[in-house]
Amino acid sequence: MFFVSEAYAMAGNQGQQGGASGGLEGIFMLLAMFAIFYFLLIRPQQKRAKQHKEMIEALKSGDQVVTAGGIHGKVVAVQDKAVTLEIATGVRIKVNRISIAGTSSGSDE
Repeated sequence: MFFVSEAYAMAGNQGQQGGASGGLEGIFMLLAMFAIFYFLLIRPQQKRAKQHKEMIEALKSGDQVVTAGGIHGKVVAVQDKAVTLEIATGVRIKVNRISIAGTSSGSDE
C-alpha cells in the first residue's frame, strides 16, 4: 500500500536536486520579464513622449493642429505655456500647449 510519508519522501529528494538551480532560473525569468516590458511598453512610451515634446516646442504661427479634445484649428499666436487657435473665421480660443495632440494636414472648411 502507498503511504503519504513515502510520497513526501520521494518528492523531497527531487525537490532538493533542482532547488539550487531554481533560484537562478527564477532570477533569470524576472530579468527576462523586465526586458520584455521595457522593450514593448516603457521604451516606446518614452519615445512617443519625446516626439510629442519636440512637436510642442516646434509649434509656430500658421500650423494646423488638433487638440486632445479633438478641436481642429490654426495656430495664431504662441506664448510660453499657451497657444491661441483660430477654430473658425474670427473665433479664437486659448489652450495649453500640452493639450495639443498633434498636427493635422489639409485645410479647414
